[in-house]
Formats: sequence, structure tokens, C-alpha cells
Amino acid sequence: MEDNLIELRKFVAPEFVYGAGAVDLAGRYAQNLGMRRVLVVTDPGVAEAGWAGVAVESLARSGLETTLFDQVSPNPRDTQVMLGAERFREHGCDGIVAVGGGSPMDLAKGVGIVCSNNRHVLEFEGVDNVPRPSPPLVCIPTTAGSSADVSQFAIITDTGRKVKIAIVSKTVVPDAALIDPAATITMDRELTANTGLDALTHAVEALVSNANSPVTDLLALEAVRRIARGLPGAIDRPDDIQARSEQMLGSLYAGMAFSNAILGAVHAMAHSLGGLLDLPHGQCNAILLDAVVAMNFPAAPARYRRFGQALGADIPEAMPDDEARDAIIDALRALKRRVGVTGTLSQLGVRPEDIARLAQHALADPCMATNPLALDRDDVERLFQSAL
Repeated sequence: MEDNLIELRKFVAPEFVYGAGAVDLAGRYAQNLGMRRVLVVTDPGVAEAGWAGVAVESLARSGLETTLFDQVSPNPRDTQVMLGAERFREHGCDGIVAVGGGSPMDLAKGVGIVCSNNRHVLEFEGVDNVPRPSPPLVCIPTTAGSSADVSQFAIITDTGRKVKIAIVSKTVVPDAALIDPAATITMDRELTANTGLDALTHAVEALVSNANSPVTDLLALEAVRRIARGLPGAIDRPDDIQARSEQMLGSLYAGMAFSNAILGAVHAMAHSLGGLLDLPHGQCNAILLDAVVAMNFPAAPARYRRFGQALGADIPEAMPDDEARDAIIDALRALKRRVGVTGTLSQLGVRPEDIARLAQHALADPCMATNPLALDRDDVERLFQSAL
């Protein structure tokens, strides 16, 4: 795998704290960032699991006022972002703490930039389109997959066009991430599997991205190793904090990799599915991943070989490329079966007549620009068709 050792690169990441008890630091970090009245963004499931309450109690111990906003759905909507911004202003908030998976964290990012720029969230679509940074933002992840806590991405559903938009800007990198693997123990088996495979997709797409770098390669490959070890254990033994920690570290490394190397066709297609049909993001990634790897393989065979080896596939140096590709696909499918993700897009309600529109939206997604192989509409339609 060739390294671009002298090519100029920018790398962004937040301050983060990793380990047992990180959630309890919410009050200290919010106070250090100058917050006095905090909007706590979460969703009903995370609130019911108790993690939002842990954060609120920590904020209260530091003498901070809190306002709870939990009107957050999977694939967070532009309308919800604007409601959250209204709540932020109504209560005179000066900072945000997001507790949850990718949906609350992405919504919190949207709320922040709406309030600092006084514009509708959809106006920030694209790369580097946010003039003023968010008010202080602390993210506390309760899933091990989205990595929104360390990324420069916010993904929001445009309800009018039924597409997911990507807001990519260093202004949405959180000021701090408080990452406690214990916060993922309350995930059920399905959510554990889907978010884990989302993290795996982040890692491989960052590794083969045409914006890769030696730094992101290091993070992406270690993410794959951690996820391959940790995800099956987290599925089998939900209370096993060591397995949860392996998976959470894998998600963290994958997040820092993709935030800086960007992604590829799997995410572009999954965003299209989520925007048009409101489907689960991690599950869509998992369904699409092996087909996209097979199509992309000729554009980056050495990098995919490294991915397969990190995943645990036996790929000797002398193995022909077509056999190496098949070994990688077999290893991916074995992991998916191992964690119980064996469905198809048709089982999620995708119809053949949806494919043309899905392909159109996927090709317009910014993640497609860093896919290692230039895909046309026929290619993307074939990929969707193969996953039905």
C-alpha cells in the first residue's frame, strides 16, 4: 500500500476523553467551555435508558441550567433541527450537550450552526459552507458506530426533497467528546450489530478513499482489527465491557479516519436510502458493503487486501487478485452472518421502481467524490439491484 508521505493534508479532531466515567464529566467540560444554560439534545430511547439523565445530573452538580430537547428521530429531519434551534433561543441557551447516537449528535450540530449563523440548516449543505462556528458543543455517544462525536460531518434529512444532505465543516467538529464504552451496554442486539457494521464501513471506505493519508490509514486499519474482535463479543455478551470497549475504540478510530479521508459509494447509497425511504443507516451500509467492495476492488486492490487481512481473511501475498477479492467478500459475509445481519433491501421495502431515483440521489452525494472508482448511473443502479 503506497503512502502519500509528502502530500499536504489537513487533519481535524476534537478533544476527547475515553474510558469509564467519561459521561460524568459532562458538567466539568460544559463549565470549562463557558456554558451556563445548556440545551441537552437526546432521543426518547436514550432518555429512557437513563444516559441523558446521567448527563443532566452532572451538569446540575456544576451549577448549570438545562433544557431537554428529545424530539429527535432516526435520520434526523431539517424540521427537527429548526425546532431545536427555537428551543435553544427560547431558553437563552449558550451551549449544547448531545447524548445519544448519530441522530442526536447530528441534530445538535445542526442546531448549533443554525443559532450561530441565523440561517436555515439546509443552507449549509456541502463542504465548508458554515461561516460561523457553533456555540460550545459536547458530544456523549451511546452507540459505537456513527462517530459523529469526533467527525466534521452532520447528516440531516431534507424533508422537502426526501434526500439526506451532508454538512462537512470543521465548525461542526465538537469541542469535546466524552466517550464511555459503558454507555453502549444498553443497546440491543440489532442496534449493536447495525452500528458496528456502520463503523466497519467507515473504516474500509476511509482506507480506500482517494483522499487517504498515512494517518487515516493507520486509524482505519486498527479500527477494522478492533471491530472484527469486539463486535461478535458485544453481540454474544452484551454486558462484556471489554468487548464493548473494543467496539467503541474501533468506532472512534474509524470516525477519525473517515472524518479526514471522507467516505465512498456505500455511504452515498445509504444516505440516498435513508433520505428517500427513511431506512436504518447502519443496516443499509451493511447490506450494500460487500457488493460495493466487489465493484471497487480493481481500483484499489492493495488497499482492499490490507482491509481483508485486518478483518482476518487469509490473503497471502502471492494470491491472485480475483481470489483475494473473493476471500474478502467471504470474510465480510461471514462477519455479517455472525452478528445476524443477513437481510436485503427488498426486505426493508425497497422496490425495483425506486432504484432510478435512489441512484440519482446517490450520485449527487459528496461521499461519492472520494470513492476509489468513478461510478456512473448504470453502475449504481446495478449495485442497488444486486442488494434487493
